[in-house]
Amino acid sequence: MTSTAVPTGFAARLRTATQADHTAAEGSAFVDDLLSGRLPRTAYAALLAQTHLVYDVLEQAVAAQARVPEVQPFLHPGLVRLPSLAADLEHLLGPAWREALVPLPATQRYVDRLREVAFDSPARLVAHHYLRYLGDLSGGQVIRRLVGRAYGLELDGVRFHVFDALGKAKPFKDAYRAALDAAPWTPEEQDQLIAEVAVGYRLNAELFRDLGARHAVG
Repeated sequence: MTSTAVPTGFAARLRTATQADHTAAEGSAFVDDLLSGRLPRTAYAALLAQTHLVYDVLEQAVAAQARVPEVQPFLHPGLVRLPSLAADLEHLLGPAWREALVPLPATQRYVDRLREVAFDSPARLVAHHYLRYLGDLSGGQVIRRLVGRAYGLELDGVRFHVFDALGKAKPFKDAYRAALDAAPWTPEEQDQLIAEVAVGYRLNAELFRDLGARHAVG
């Protein structure tokens, strides 16, 4: 008889503890409509514009804490997304793409939360880093394929989802989760990180709802 090993460690605990919030965020009607091609391409551009606003603050926070020992194991220059987002928005909207960078109410709450917690708390920064970048490397690859098919985008317009500088995604994700397991978080910091990931998923879900209200089918 063979048995399947159940993953243990903090990374597995984090994933299990936040799974319900993750699933709720992924179940957005806006995302479903976008991936099925039921929305105009401008709705995809709107998503990227709001995403740019989030990553602008997140990557400022990463730069601010880049020398912090608890943060360093999670950083890689190939993760940086702002240049790719800028290229995608310019392709989709033209040279005046920055005019689209007007935060929706949910986006403003999201960036306000990042400014509140991600510049001086290593655990909370890693929480948002984990949520965004590992999500981009996992479900983001499905989004790249489906959005590309729905809106006729091969590379330009979906560069945000391209991580060629990291090499193969699975070894990188495995190393990232191993770093979570090895991080010297106290029990209190682990709880803070888990709670902050849950907050991040809820903020993402609210952003999708705002986008859905602006870009409803029909």
